[in-house]
Amino acid sequence: MTDAADLVFAGIARQAELVRAGEVSSRELVDACLGRIASLDPSLNAFRVVLGERAVAEAAQADARRAAGDERPLLGVPVAIKDVVDVAGETTTHGTGAHGPPPARDAELVRRLRVAGAVVVGKTHTPELALWGFTESATFGVTRNPWALDRTPGGSSGGSAAAVAAGMVGAASASDGLGSIRIPAACCGLFGLKPQRGRVPLAPDEDHWHGLSVAGVLTRSVLDTALFLDVASDPTGAGGAFVEAARRPPGPLRIVVALNPPPGGRRASENVRRAVEETAQLLRDLGHQVVEGRIDYGDAGIRAIGRFLRGVRDDAARLPAPRRLERRTRATARLGSLIPAAAIARERANETARARRLSSVLEGHDVLLMPTIAAPAAEIGLYEGIGALGTLVGEGLRWPGVYTPPWNLSGQPAAAVPAGLDRRGLPLSVQLVGRADDEPTLLSLAAQLEAERPWADRRPPVSSGGRQAHRGPE
Repeated sequence: MTDAADLVFAGIARQAELVRAGEVSSRELVDACLGRIASLDPSLNAFRVVLGERAVAEAAQADARRAAGDERPLLGVPVAIKDVVDVAGETTTHGTGAHGPPPARDAELVRRLRVAGAVVVGKTHTPELALWGFTESATFGVTRNPWALDRTPGGSSGGSAAAVAAGMVGAASASDGLGSIRIPAACCGLFGLKPQRGRVPLAPDEDHWHGLSVAGVLTRSVLDTALFLDVASDPTGAGGAFVEAARRPPGPLRIVVALNPPPGGRRASENVRRAVEETAQLLRDLGHQVVEGRIDYGDAGIRAIGRFLRGVRDDAARLPAPRRLERRTRATARLGSLIPAAAIARERANETARARRLSSVLEGHDVLLMPTIAAPAAEIGLYEGIGALGTLVGEGLRWPGVYTPPWNLSGQPAAAVPAGLDRRGLPLSVQLVGRADDEPTLLSLAAQLEAERPWADRRPPVSSGGRQAHRGPE
């Protein structure tokens, strides 16, 4: 495998195998990634910073370790880090010019990736304070979707999604407070699993957005995500349960399908509904029991937004230069200041009962199948010039955050799974929601879907130098 694009698109699991077997070197992998970043990122703006010299030095160390018999699970494999996670010596901007000095040490997630042998090639863009389901900021500009340059890659992990979708890196870290792993995955044709709350360390801010946020990854394949989770969830790097689950047939499952949005939320578009229905039929054909149901959302949307707003207020208050935040961000933080800490404490005390209500749709079932986002990737600038309240209402009731936030409130795992392309060539996605602590079932089922309708080899136009944009009504 000598073609640089083929090498990067192979994904981190295959790359790790190639390095272990001595078929490629870490230096070759890193050079392939850096070359594609140099070629493609001027069009996409996925990377906030590229750590080229450091990555080359780390690759040399990885190759020396391999020659000495080291067999770490990600030895010599390049990864990117979302710019909300600390990399020692490199500024963590959180998408804003209001940031502080570079951190002295790696975040725990980065430390674990390094223990596993991974090479960090750069940090990816996010909107200010990771607030939105699109990746556009006054400080760092617009990040674009490799499937169509006039479309957003989603957010807030939009830079990571664009980087992986375009084949600039095999995996990129992501975080999800109201859908920020699943939304970019859906927009960019990737697999994106929001893990169980607490599965992957968020240190130094383990309770980010008062329990809504989790850390994870964006990849092209289920196996790649499983490998990342094994490494990221085990401080020793010795885990293997998630890879084992991804390689294991799921057996017959009981699956419930629900298309109803939260109260007031936008109903999924015809293309998205069809993707869910076709996936449901495929699951029946595979021997699963599939029935229709409805989700009892209650007031989950309001509860999630309250915790989000207070979290934004807290994030803004910690910045050394909050006056540099965008006007919309400052207004969002002011809304959060209206929510007292005591109200958040009461909400946390009652969250088990609220999670039980949301999860009642899964009673007697193993997995919930539903939309990920209401429609494919929106055009760039959808919320440009719109204030905090208008953006919050638009995102929560129209696009993109209609179907994803409830599962941040409940804390249980949920995954965006590619489901083909619409007539304009934009990715479609369906969401699988699992029971608490049951990522293995989601990984096993998603891998079965991937085997039946492979998506990892599908490459967007920009990845091969095309620059076409897809226009037209949804």
